[in-house]
Amino acid sequence: MQLAILTFLTMVAFAANSILTRAAIDGSHIDPSGFAIVRVLSGAVVLGMIISVRGGGLPLLRRNRLPGAASLTVYMIAFSLAYLTLDAGLGALILFGVVQITMFVHGALWGATPTRRQITGASVAFVGLLIALWPGPGGTTDTVGATLMVFAGLGWAIYTIIGRTSSDPLAATSANFLLCLPLMLIFLAGTGLTFSAIGIALGVVCGGVTSGLGYALWYSVLPKLDGATAAIVQLSVPIIAILAGAVFLGEGIGLLVILSACLVVGGIGWAVSARSLPKGHT
Repeated sequence: MQLAILTFLTMVAFAANSILTRAAIDGSHIDPSGFAIVRVLSGAVVLGMIISVRGGGLPLLRRNRLPGAASLTVYMIAFSLAYLTLDAGLGALILFGVVQITMFVHGALWGATPTRRQITGASVAFVGLLIALWPGPGGTTDTVGATLMVFAGLGWAIYTIIGRTSSDPLAATSANFLLCLPLMLIFLAGTGLTFSAIGIALGVVCGGVTSGLGYALWYSVLPKLDGATAAIVQLSVPIIAILAGAVFLGEGIGLLVILSACLVVGGIGWAVSARSLPKGHT
């Protein structure tokens, strides 16, 4: 029961990242660049404190550290910019779909041979993602915002793939947050940052609590979950974000969003609950 509660709290924290970002940026409390900087800085501080209390070094100089920090930077910047126009729930759904499909393709190309069930599930999820991205008649998705969230999803997927080889993912995440900050300052220099007390507060909560503590909590429960369960529980994140967006931000839940969510979540759930075949088998 304790594991289930902690896992649920982690998924709520991940979904809250979208809610907090959308609330801060759509409410004009802070600009996207400023929010991203505050989020990363707060996350780096909290994660650094956790590592300090836990003990152990901060692995700043590692072979994959720069690619990891760069992909995290892409995610953070694109994620914030996307919420200028996207609803929180829709953004979370696009992000989740892109991350999961990208990781599936990576696994299919360089890992275990996917089964027909996995291919079918991934294909259904991809169709659902296309519906979420559809800008034409009947669609409500902003093209620029959706494109930015796709880049955010690709950045997070690459970051996750790189981090799979880490022996201490929490320490690696702390180091990446720390190295991500100067990269963001370089890319966002001269963008005309604007801050307010509410915007900074939302950024601190998003970076320090729902990101920093959320990741720490996730890495504490992850070893107790098998691979399929860990993947399946993450299916709840876009659903929580969609419902929370409707409750707290007054976002509408249209038919296309419902259909897209069913296809993306259902397709990925069908795929990740299947076993892969060794390379060379069909």
